[in-house]
Amino acid sequence: MTIKQIGRYEVERELAQGGMGLIFLARDPYMHRQVIIKVLIYNRTMEEYNREFFQQEAELIASLEHPAIVPVYDFGWHGQQPYIVMRYMSEGTLDDLIKKKGELKLTEIAHIMKRVAEALDAAHAKNIIHRDVKPSNILFDNTGEAFLSDFGIAKSQKIVDDEGEWLVGTPAYMSPEQTKGDNVDGRSDVYALGVVLYRLLTGQLPFSSDSTTALLNAHSTLPIPDVRKVKDNIPAAWQEVITKAMAKDRNERYQTAGDFARDVQEVATGKWFLRKL
Repeated sequence: MTIKQIGRYEVERELAQGGMGLIFLARDPYMHRQVIIKVLIYNRTMEEYNREFFQQEAELIASLEHPAIVPVYDFGWHGQQPYIVMRYMSEGTLDDLIKKKGELKLTEIAHIMKRVAEALDAAHAKNIIHRDVKPSNILFDNTGEAFLSDFGIAKSQKIVDDEGEWLVGTPAYMSPEQTKGDNVDGRSDVYALGVVLYRLLTGQLPFSSDSTTALLNAHSTLPIPDVRKVKDNIPAAWQEVITKAMAKDRNERYQTAGDFARDVQEVATGKWFLRKL
């Protein structure tokens, strides 16, 4: 059945669908602008979702006002499913950019990482953890600037591993503590940033497997692959940054996303080597 209306919003077309739900391009007739609506679909085998909890989370996410965070305009319920209304980002995702360009310039990578890190630092200051930092959640506006989206959505979504255990996040970008179901903090998002950086530099993920459990175990136990074994022309300094960002022990990682972005910027501009002298 085609959905034509969600709340006050007039649906123009469905953009995507997946395990987390449906994404629509819609028009707000009151504000006369296009918006994105994410309708979150919940697996019936999971516990009943608490409406009050969703409202509290949505209000908290909407309070995140930052130049590098996709603004949340509204939230509500479409039947039994919650939805979130966000700014329409016309230039797509970082995944789209990777497919379009293939290889990004190091300065371009550094700028994107800086924007995302600043967004995370602002959220972490309010004790909001993203939990699902990945290229498909990094969006671009019509000027080409990067924005981080989907704060809090990952917290309300879960994936199941091969043994039937529920986990929060995307396995390919999960920190070791996430894979174990432990409590997370901002350093889990830093780990995911390290994975994103690895992918941007090499064109592939540090760990991959058709088995969710094997992938989770890899993030928990296997050493971080050297980017230079994938591309031998990548300077060693990049591996140092990735190794620190993706340390198994969160106490050995960058303690803030901003610290990570600073080193990425310095490596990309050559200042890293001057600091090492």
